[in-house]
Amino acid sequence: MVMLIKYFLVTEKAMLELEKNVVTAVVNIKARKEDIKKEFEKLFNVEVEKVNVLVSPKGEKKAYIKLKPNYSAEELLSKLGIF
Repeated sequence: MVMLIKYFLVTEKAMLELEKNVVTAVVNIKARKEDIKKEFEKLFNVEVEKVNVLVSPKGEKKAYIKLKPNYSAEELLSKLGIF
């Protein structure tokens, strides 16, 4: 199985999104929204409300993963040692 989530972004914009309970990650270019949602829920034991994706001019695919209100994006990233 190929890991779809490569790494999490910790930029100024990503920190602003964190306040909206959204985690920003760079994912495999061939990853689909449904696959990202399933893998994220399975790996981190959280519920995902929705996933938005975009391909940057660098050719990287970014996923904006919005968690359901009963989960905290800040808590998740701090448990992982990212934030």
